Amino acid sequence: MTAISAESQRRTVAELSAAYAQTVATKRRRFVVSGMVVAGLVLAAGWIAEVDIELFARNIHKFPSYIGRIFTLDSGELKGHLVLFDVPGWFWGLGKWLRLLADTLLIAYVATILGAVLGFFACFFAAGNLGVSSPLRFAVRRLLEFCRTVPELVFALIFVLAFGLGPIAGVLAIVIHTTGALGKLFYEVLENIDQKPVEGLIASGASWTKTMRFAVLPQVLSNFISYALLRFEINVRGASVMGFVGAGGIGQDLIEAIRKFYYADVSAILVLIIATVALIDLVTERIRHRFIAQEG
Repeated sequence: MTAISAESQRRTVAELSAAYAQTVATKRRRFVVSGMVVAGLVLAAGWIAEVDIELFARNIHKFPSYIGRIFTLDSGELKGHLVLFDVPGWFWGLGKWLRLLADTLLIAYVATILGAVLGFFACFFAAGNLGVSSPLRFAVRRLLEFCRTVPELVFALIFVLAFGLGPIAGVLAIVIHTTGALGKLFYEVLENIDQKPVEGLIASGASWTKTMRFAVLPQVLSNFISYALLRFEINVRGASVMGFVGAGGIGQDLIEAIRKFYYADVSAILVLIIATVALIDLVTERIRHRFIAQEG
């Protein structure tokens, strides 16, 4: 019996080892084939886009040299030295840049508030578990898709042509994109709620509005606030480049410095933007974690 049992165990181990080796070999083949397909698609995309590999290789050295130039003083007695040797000269336009940075933050703040409000009202008609008719839900979802699919800069260009240069174009562009993005996040949260409170209020004769207010909203409010804060971080970055098309904010001075080859000004403005975004990230992250902890 012992010999038979040992032989049976050896056969079982051998069969399992063979099955494992076959599974590993199959995964490796899939990985190799997938890699070849991706590489082929990349090459095809490069060929269709007329990417010149030789030109790219010939000019790749210009990228690090540009980084070096933007951290070198353009003028003054210390011209050619690193910007850290003359910080006051590096940030000569600090007052003006801070005012433009404040405009950028206001653009992001106002756009986030308006986009969150619009996304909030739209999400209740896009969720699939709140008794909304299918045609209305389909229309709202397609509208949200349109809002978040078109790039913000495209909307900004349209609004600059319509309303002229200034922050209003940037605000409207970011509002539309924020509405689409937050609307989708919000209705996905709604579709994961506990339906028991909703069913209880409906059974007691509550209206649809009261059901949303007392059965749905308490379950999702903290998540909504968390997503809105996260979107504010994203919008600050987005508002920083709205000035590229004349839509206000510090991006306008940044693109001007790039076009006029004011290298030190480019690095100074970038440092201000990066420091501001990092600070906002830290603050909003703590607030979001506090709301998430309360939800838990």
